[in-house]
Amino acid sequence: MKLGVSAFGWSSTFDESHFHLLPALRAHGLEAFEVPFFDPAEVPAAAIRRALEADDLAATVCCILPPGINPISPDAVIRRRSHDHLRQCVETAAELGATLLGGPMYAPIGYLPGRRRTGDEWAWAVEAFQQLGETLDSHKMTLALEPVNFGETFFLTTTADTAAFCQAVGNPRLGVLVDTFHANIEEKNIAASCRALGPLLRHIHASENDRGIPGSGHIDFPTLIRTLDETGYDGSLIIEGLGRLAPGTHSPVPQWRRPVESGDQIAFEGAKYLGQLLQECRSNSR
Repeated sequence: MKLGVSAFGWSSTFDESHFHLLPALRAHGLEAFEVPFFDPAEVPAAAIRRALEADDLAATVCCILPPGINPISPDAVIRRRSHDHLRQCVETAAELGATLLGGPMYAPIGYLPGRRRTGDEWAWAVEAFQQLGETLDSHKMTLALEPVNFGETFFLTTTADTAAFCQAVGNPRLGVLVDTFHANIEEKNIAASCRALGPLLRHIHASENDRGIPGSGHIDFPTLIRTLDETGYDGSLIIEGLGRLAPGTHSPVPQWRRPVESGDQIAFEGAKYLGQLLQECRSNSR
């Protein structure tokens, strides 16, 4: 497992103005950095790749759909635009140096039509991700779809649903991203859900139940880490908390109660806590 952190602790976007954050990460035991983006056209991918490589940090990407993009829209024009957008996301993630692109890319966060998903919507989403197959192959990209809680989507909320969707698409480059914040709401047992996914588990967001510092809430990270170790999970474990954002900064979700922690606290205190759990697993397996 590679321990990393998401830029979401500091900002909902990441560009040259944030590069000063990177040198301290390695000193705190972090080996990977997750870059979030909404619009790939706004991402300085080449510059970010150089900055991450300079600090010996592996790259992962989290993609959230911007306004006007919806692969399950009843409007065929919007669906075609969304197919193009998803291809651009894969291409930009590859340019940035990532081999994994994750997130709830099947529908916009907050798109809640007030009903259950339809068969048409399922078919439209399957088609969208099947069309990505050649692009994923050409860029050697893994796509990890993230189920999110019922307050943010109606389409894929559980690991079992997301696994079934991946199987319907039928592309071995497609898998599941488990975010412990969302799984804390939707799953009966987070560790058991991860175990049940088997090889479909491709990425983990280590998020506390209040999006604060890992280890400060009630997520059972010790059991999760042991389970991941036992099942041979070798992907990234990305700390994803939401720190205090600058005034006027766009947030991926509404934050009516702003967290009190800073990005540094979430990253470095979280890395100390999760790093100790990882070390305990490694020591016990020797």
